[in-house]
Amino acid sequence: MDHSAHLLLTPWVSEIGLIGALFAMGLAGSIAHCAAMCGPFVLAQVPAAGAGPALIRGALIPYHLGRGTTYTLLGAAAGGLGSGLAQSLPQSRLVLALFLILGAALFLVQALKGLGLLPIASSGAVASSAGTALARMARPLLVRRDGVAGYALGVALGFLPCGLLYGALAAAAGSGSALTGALAMAAFTASTVPALIAIGCAGAGIAQRWRGLARTVVAPLQAINAAVLLVLAIGGGH
Repeated sequence: MDHSAHLLLTPWVSEIGLIGALFAMGLAGSIAHCAAMCGPFVLAQVPAAGAGPALIRGALIPYHLGRGTTYTLLGAAAGGLGSGLAQSLPQSRLVLALFLILGAALFLVQALKGLGLLPIASSGAVASSAGTALARMARPLLVRRDGVAGYALGVALGFLPCGLLYGALAAAAGSGSALTGALAMAAFTASTVPALIAIGCAGAGIAQRWRGLARTVVAPLQAINAAVLLVLAIGGGH
C-alpha cells in the first residue's frame, strides 16, 4: 500500500492502534451485544456436542471459524475499498479519516445505548428482513449438527445485520489496506469468541448476569475505543 494513505506518520502505530481498538471493541461488544444476538445460535448447537471438550470440538470451533472467515474477508474488502478510494480521490488521508470517524460514531452509539442514554431501537425493516432470511437459510445447518454444518452456519451468520459489525467494518475501511482490514477484523472476531463459548458452556443465564457490566465496564470501554479511532482519524489530518 502507498504509505501516503496511512493515517499516521508511523504506519505501524496506526495499524496496531486500529487492530487493538477492534479487539477491545469485540471483547466489550460480545458481552453487551453478541451474547444476545448470536447466543441462541451457539446454544442451538450445544445439545448435539455434549459438554466439555466435545462441545468445543463438535460445535463451537467450526462455528467461530466460519464467522471468522466471513468477518476477515469483509475486513479485507472494506480495507481494499478504503485503499481504492484513497488512491483515486484527492485528500486521501481525509477519506480514510472519515471512515474512522464513522466507525467511532457507531461505536459511540453502542456505548450510549449501554449507558441508557439512547433508546435501544429495534432494527429497521430491511435489516430485520435480511436477518430473518439468513436465519431461515441457516435452519437446515442447525438440524445437521456436524462440524461442516457448524462452519457453514458461521459463514452464513457472519452476514447478520449488526451495528457493532458495521462500526468495525467502517474502521477497517479507514485502515486503507486490505491486509490491515483483514487482520483487524480477525482480531475483532477472536475477541468475541470467549463470551460466546461461555454461553455455550454455561447457558443463556450467564448473558443476563453480564447485563450489569454494561454500565460499569462495557460502555466506557466502547467509548474509549471510539476515542482511539478519533485519535487515529485526527492523526490523518497531519
